[in-house]
Amino acid sequence: MKRLLITAVAFVSIQFSAFSQDMTALVNKVKAKLDQVNDYVAEGSMKTDVAFIKAPVGRVKVYFKKPNHFKLKRDGGISILPKGGVTVNMSTLVAGNDFVALSSGDAVINGIKAKVVKLIPTTDNSDVVLSTLYIDETNLLILKAATTTKENGSFEIEMSYGKFISYSLPDKVIFSFNTKDYKMPKGVALEFEDEEKLTDAEKIKRKKGRVQINYSNYTINKGLDDNVFK
Repeated sequence: MKRLLITAVAFVSIQFSAFSQDMTALVNKVKAKLDQVNDYVAEGSMKTDVAFIKAPVGRVKVYFKKPNHFKLKRDGGISILPKGGVTVNMSTLVAGNDFVALSSGDAVINGIKAKVVKLIPTTDNSDVVLSTLYIDETNLLILKAATTTKENGSFEIEMSYGKFISYSLPDKVIFSFNTKDYKMPKGVALEFEDEEKLTDAEKIKRKKGRVQINYSNYTINKGLDDNVFK
């Protein structure tokens, strides 16, 4: 009986390891596609939906350069994103190889079948505790990512692709986060409501923030000077 139990445990361990390797291979394929892009400049519009912030839809310009340089400039000089320098860029989530990739089943995101993959960092110095990726296996695209960090709260990113799908660059990004983790940029107008007058549903909504960026154009792999990010 003891020998049978050991054999069963060994079999499960082997199967688990093989399954994990399959998911690592998938993540590495996604990473390889993302790695086509060395740098880009993107133009678009950004809409901010945070209960206590008055911010109209504004034009934005986004700069990216490997490995992790990222800058977002909004008309008027105010970039409204949560603290921690979250980049809304997928390359940063799958950078390096210091993670374990585990299958977590399947899902459907906006009508597209996706593999659900949990990424667990294997280094102590990573701020990320856990990332859950929803991957379009056919096109090797990350459709959605949910990430929990040690210092900067939790957030979700959802992507829609179109014209620049071959580079894994989205036409639309929706970034959702908890406002309790929000670091207020200087110069942002605040508008608070009387908490006692709010319904429970309104109070819950106030705790959620959402930033949507619609990209109209990308300039890809033309070279960017590091001074752009200073």
